[in-house]
Amino acid sequence: MSEQESESLKQTLFDTIEAERGRLKTIARDIWENPEVALQESESSERLQSALREEGFEVTTGVGGIETAFVARYGEENPVVGTMGEFDALPGMSQQAKAEREPVEVGAPGHGCGHNLFGVGSLAAAIAIKRSISRNDLSGSVVFFGTPAEEAGGGKVYMVREGAFDDVDAVISWHPGWYNAPGKGSCLAVDAFDFTFQGETSHAAASPESGRSALDAVQLLNTGVEFMREHIPDAARIHYVIQNGGSAANVVPGEASVEYLVRAPERVEVEHISEWVCDIAAAAAQMSRTDLTATKTSGMYGVLPNHTLADAIRKNMEYADFPLDDEQATFAAELRETLGDIEDSLQYIPESEREAARKEAMFSRPINAPDEGQTGSYSTDSGDVSWNVPLGRFRAATWPVGTPAHSWQAVAAGRDLGTVGMEFAAKTIAATLADLLEDSELRRQARAEFGERSASHEYESPLPEGADPYELVNR
Repeated sequence: MSEQESESLKQTLFDTIEAERGRLKTIARDIWENPEVALQESESSERLQSALREEGFEVTTGVGGIETAFVARYGEENPVVGTMGEFDALPGMSQQAKAEREPVEVGAPGHGCGHNLFGVGSLAAAIAIKRSISRNDLSGSVVFFGTPAEEAGGGKVYMVREGAFDDVDAVISWHPGWYNAPGKGSCLAVDAFDFTFQGETSHAAASPESGRSALDAVQLLNTGVEFMREHIPDAARIHYVIQNGGSAANVVPGEASVEYLVRAPERVEVEHISEWVCDIAAAAAQMSRTDLTATKTSGMYGVLPNHTLADAIRKNMEYADFPLDDEQATFAAELRETLGDIEDSLQYIPESEREAARKEAMFSRPINAPDEGQTGSYSTDSGDVSWNVPLGRFRAATWPVGTPAHSWQAVAAGRDLGTVGMEFAAKTIAATLADLLEDSELRRQARAEFGERSASHEYESPLPEGADPYELVNR
């Protein structure tokens, strides 16, 4: 395909997405107005599935043992390309679409990470590619992965374990943010644990010798981990929270529990530190003469970057427009004012771009990957996908400059303002998927880079044997 033919094809993809703009905005708003937390996203998942079925996709549900996880496929030929969509909300993040803190319902969930936009943006790209395949403009198959529970334990890890991504040549995905840029960095691998100690209750004053404090065990564990920190790599992170420490000061706690997260840039480091933490937990039980139940609840890999796909994404960002209308621009400026000083946030983009970003409410111009060679201090279940198939990732501007994820401002932007970035993302994904379907050399290079980067470590699911995602909700 000549460059002129390629540009014409991409314009057709963009026209398809623009023609569906009203329907796409409606779906995104419906999901925003009915936020559902991890593993409970039944309506949100069904909303996306219905749109795909209407387009002729074959939809398989319950993937990875998760009711809201699904795979939608169109086509039976090779090559096979895919995209992913998240749709879970965050607890306690309810917020109206206005430039002041005002929940829709106090304590209710809200889309503080823009997953209502994430899912629909990827949906739009999949539909555009499907229509091009059906017109014989493109050859191959397209797959949409409906991936729930990113915010709690990682639904994608369960889908990977079931082999959902095994026959896909490459996946292109995105995430809401405040700038437009491909991703060339990684993030922290993570393990999650619950430690529950069982002791003996007694009257804390009258008969303390009869008691065995489960809370003492938790405190001994936490203290041991604090001394351990001196001897782990600088980039590693360990967080914990006491979930249950007893009910009354004059009762020796018979049961206590603590949740731990262990993070590090390399999976092998996480496993080493996790083993050490578990040893400390066992020692804490021995010292306090309590019984320990240690449960690994989840695990994830860090992201394996793919510069070949990142470069293809960056090129296609130049083709995609950013159709910000006057109403959206006004609201973006109002939200931007609520953020105050954003200088710390500007450190995430190259210094050469910061002055321009300071002057704009929405930073719409694409920039080069700001994270090349870096390891972000976050974790995502996209990491496990990236260790099984070449994955290209990028951010698109759905929030005003400097807006942090998981903030009320991000929720407020997600209903209407963020749809401009959602459309930009849809066009970027569609154009890159088209390149992958048409260009065998691009597929070969992406696969070769994937092979080189993954050669150092054979992927094994970080999930414990018999792991059930619904235990994350019920524990």
